[in-house]
Amino acid sequence: MTMTRKSASTLLSGLRSGALSATALMEATLDRIAEANGAVNAVVSLRDRASLMAEAAEADKVPPAERGALHGLPIAVKDLADVKGIATTQGSPLFKDTIADHDDLMVARMRAAGAIFIGKTNTPEFGLGSHTFNPVHGATGNPYDPTLSCGGSSGGAAVALATGMTALADGSDMMGSLRNPAGWCNVYGFRPSWSRVPSDPEGDNFLHQLATLGPMARSPEDIAILLDVISGPDPRLPHGCPADPVGALEPADMKGKRIGWLGDWSGAFPMDEGILELCRDAVNVFEDLGAEVHELAAPFSSEKIWESWIALRSWQVSTGLLPLLETRRDSLKDSAIWEIERGRAMSGMDVHRASVIRSDWFIAAAKLFESYDALVLPTAQVWPFELTRPYPTEIAGHRMDTYHRWMQCVVPVSLLGLPCLAMPAGFGAAGLPMGIQLFGKRGSDAALLAMGQAYHNATEWPQKRPAM
Repeated sequence: MTMTRKSASTLLSGLRSGALSATALMEATLDRIAEANGAVNAVVSLRDRASLMAEAAEADKVPPAERGALHGLPIAVKDLADVKGIATTQGSPLFKDTIADHDDLMVARMRAAGAIFIGKTNTPEFGLGSHTFNPVHGATGNPYDPTLSCGGSSGGAAVALATGMTALADGSDMMGSLRNPAGWCNVYGFRPSWSRVPSDPEGDNFLHQLATLGPMARSPEDIAILLDVISGPDPRLPHGCPADPVGALEPADMKGKRIGWLGDWSGAFPMDEGILELCRDAVNVFEDLGAEVHELAAPFSSEKIWESWIALRSWQVSTGLLPLLETRRDSLKDSAIWEIERGRAMSGMDVHRASVIRSDWFIAAAKLFESYDALVLPTAQVWPFELTRPYPTEIAGHRMDTYHRWMQCVVPVSLLGLPCLAMPAGFGAAGLPMGIQLFGKRGSDAALLAMGQAYHNATEWPQKRPAM
C-alpha cells in the first residue's frame, strides 16, 4: 500500500512517534495530487510546493511530546471555510480573489492540533446543490468515472479521500453534503449531532438549526480522530451538544442491536434501478454481525417533512445571501435566486408552521428510537449522473419539482439535526458506488461510529475498491 493510501490513524501514529516524517508525507501527498488531481479537479487553490515543504520541515522539529492529534498531516479544507492566507471563493466569481485573513473556528482547531493546510477542496457555488461545479474552479469528476458527478457539496473532499490525495477531510452538511458525495465516492462522511461541531458565531446564532460541519475519511476510526479535534462547545454560541471525546474507536458488538431499514419511505422516494437492492444488501451485513434488521413503514409523512424542509432551508439560505441578491443579482445562479426569493417572501408565521412540522417529526422519531438503535436509508436516489448536467429532473418516470428534490431521502435526518454516518454500500451493475445512511438519536454520535466501524471491518469497501 502506498503511503497516501494508508489510514489517517496509521499516518498520525508514525508522525507522532517520528517513524514517519512530515516532509516525507508532504512530498508523497503533493506527488499524488500532481498525479491524480488533473483528472478529477478535487483540490483547488493548492499552495506552492516550496512553502508546504518548508512548513513540513518545521513540523518535524516539534518535540514528540508537543505533537498534536493531527501533527504534520496535510489537509485541504472545503472552499466554504476560511483558512488564513488562502482564497475562500465559495465557488463564486464574486469572491474568487478573496484571501482569508483569519482561520474559521473549525480550521483554528485543526491548526492547533498540528494540521498543515495545503489548499482547498472544490464545492458548488455557495455550497448549493449536490453536484460539485462552479464558475471559478470548474467541475469535480467522480473518482470512478470522471465524466460523472461526484456529488456535493463536499464533493472535492470526498474525491480527494477516494483518490488518496488526503487521508482526512472536512465537509459541511445542510442537505446531504457530507453524505451524498461519500456514497458516490466510496468513502465515509459523518454528519454530527447538530451543534456538536460549532460554526463561527456570526449573524443569528439562535434560530437556524439545519447545517453543520463534519469529518470525512476512509473509515469510521479515522472519522473519530477528526471529529474529536473539531468538536466541543464555544462559549459565544447559545447551543451546545455534549461532545465527550470518542477516543480510539472500537467496533460495536452488534449482537442484540436493532436496525430499522426505511428503504424508499414506503414508496415516497423514487429510486433509480438497483439502488434499493444494493443498499438492502449492505444492511444485511448488520444481520451477519448479529443485529436484528426490521423493514419499517414510513414513520411520518414525507410531504410534510419536505414542506417543512424547503421552507426552513430557503429561510436560512436567504438570510445569508439576500444582500447579494440586492446588489449582484446578475452574478447569482438560478438555484440561489430561487432560495433567496422564497425565503424573503415568508412571514414569521410561515416559518413557525414549518417548525411545528419539524417538532412533530422529532417526536415521532424519538418514539422510533425507543425501539431501534439506528435507522438506515440510501444516501441518494440516483446513480452519479453526467458531469455536464446541473441536476436530475426525473427519477424512474417521476418529475422533480425543484433543483434538489432528487435528494429528498437525506431530508428526514437533516431536518432534525440527527447524527448520521454515510457508509459505502458497494457497487452497482455499472461499477459505480452507492452508500447508506446510518442515523440515530441526537447525541448517539459515538455509538453510530462504533456500529459503522463494525460494518467497516466486515466490508472495507474503500480499501477493496480504491479509486483511480
